[in-house]
Amino acid sequence: MSGTGQSDDPRELKAGGTLQGRVKVPGDKSISHRSLLFGAIAEGTTTIDGLLPAEDPLSTAACLRAMGVTISPITDGGIVTVEGVGLDGLQEPAEVLDCGNSGTTMRLMLGLLAGRDGRHFVLDGDASLRRRPMRRVGQPLASMGADVRGRDGGNLAPLAVQGRQLKGTVIGTPVASAQVKSALLLAALTAESPTTVIEPAQSRDHSERMLKAFGADLTVGGEMGRHISVRPGATLRGQNVVVPGDISSAAFWLVAGALIPGADLTIENVGLNPTRTGILEVLEQMGARIEVLNPRDVAGEPVGDLRVTHSPLKPFHFGEEIMPRLVDEVPILSVAACFCEGESRISGASELRVKETDRLAVMARQLKAMGADIDEHDDGMTIRGGRPLKGAVLDSETDHRVAMSLGVAAMLADGNSSLARSEAAAVSYPSFWDELERLRC
Repeated sequence: MSGTGQSDDPRELKAGGTLQGRVKVPGDKSISHRSLLFGAIAEGTTTIDGLLPAEDPLSTAACLRAMGVTISPITDGGIVTVEGVGLDGLQEPAEVLDCGNSGTTMRLMLGLLAGRDGRHFVLDGDASLRRRPMRRVGQPLASMGADVRGRDGGNLAPLAVQGRQLKGTVIGTPVASAQVKSALLLAALTAESPTTVIEPAQSRDHSERMLKAFGADLTVGGEMGRHISVRPGATLRGQNVVVPGDISSAAFWLVAGALIPGADLTIENVGLNPTRTGILEVLEQMGARIEVLNPRDVAGEPVGDLRVTHSPLKPFHFGEEIMPRLVDEVPILSVAACFCEGESRISGASELRVKETDRLAVMARQLKAMGADIDEHDDGMTIRGGRPLKGAVLDSETDHRVAMSLGVAAMLADGNSSLARSEAAAVSYPSFWDELERLRC
C-alpha cells in the first residue's frame, strides 16, 4: 500500500494505556537522501548503514538508478551500497524521473541535474507533489544559468531540466531552507567558478557536513554559519556513512512520553545535530523530563539516546527564529499544546502550508474534530489547552506527520478514534503503528 494512497479500512485507535520500553526510530530522512545522492556522484563505493527504507528515500534511489547508478536493494536493517559514477557520470534517463511524494527528492534533483550540460531530464511526482512550490529552487538556480521549466512559470511539476554549464555566483536565498541550499550546493559542484549561498537564518547543515566528508571544497562562515561557499573542481570520494535515527521521528515518542501518565521511553541512537534540536528546546521550556544518555559522535554527526518520562507540561510560544530547526515537529507540538493548561502560540510557520499538505489547516481541522480549542492564523495557530479531547473519526489527509501526531492524540482522548489513511506514516516511519502497539502497556 502506498503511503499516500487511499485505504478502505480506517485504523481503529484505542484510547488509554501507557508507553514503556526502548525504541529505535528509522534512519534520518535528510541524511538518507543525501547519502544516496552524494554517493551517486562520488568516485568509488559508498556504504550506508541505517538508511531509512521508507518511500521518500526509495524515490531518490529509483531516480538515481534510472540515470545509471547501481544501488543495492534497500531493506530494513541492511547495508546499502552505492557505486558512484562521478560528478559527470549521470546518464540521460529514458523515462520521466518519478519523485513520488518526496519534495526533497525533486528539489535536490533540480540542483543535481541543472549542470549536466547537454542532457535533458523531466521530473514528476504524485498529485500532492505536483502542488508543491518549486520556483524557490528554480529561481536561484536560474541565476547560475540553469534552464528549468514547468507549469505555473516553472513553479509546479512536471518540470523539465535542460542541463547547461552553470556559472558560479553569490546567491541570497529568500527562505532558510535546507532543500533550497542543498540544491544550490549540488549545482555549485560543477559550476565554472565558486558559488556562495547566503541564508537569512541557518537551516539544517547535513549537506555541508556530508559534502565536506566526501571531499568537496566547501567552507562555512558568516554569522551562525549562514554563508556557505563551494569551489568547483574537487573530486568526491565514496564514504562509509552511518545514518543516525531521525529526531523528527523521535519527536512523536518524546511528546507521547512526556504527555502520557506512567510513560517511560528510551529512544536509541537519535541524531542531535544542533540545526535539528529545536524540539528538545521547546520541550525543555515546557518542563518535559528528557535526559540525553550516551552522547557520542558518529561520522561527523552528534548522536545520543533520549529518555523521556511523564511530567506535567506548561504552554509554549515560539516563532520564526526557531522554525528552521523544528519545522517538521509542529504537528506533534500542536497535539502537546492541547494537553497544557493555558494558551500556546505557534507563529512564523507559514512554510507548513506548502508541505505534503497544508499542515496548519489539517492539524487544526483534525484536532477540532476531537474538541480542541484552536484558532488558525496565516502563519501558525493559537491553542488553548486543558480541555479533554474526545475520540473522533479522523483522517491523515495523506500526510505522514499528521497520521502519527493523531495516533498520539488518540491515546490521550476520552473514547476510541478511527484514522483514515493511516498508512501515510510509511513515508517516513513504516513501522510506526507496530512500534506503538509493542510499547503500549
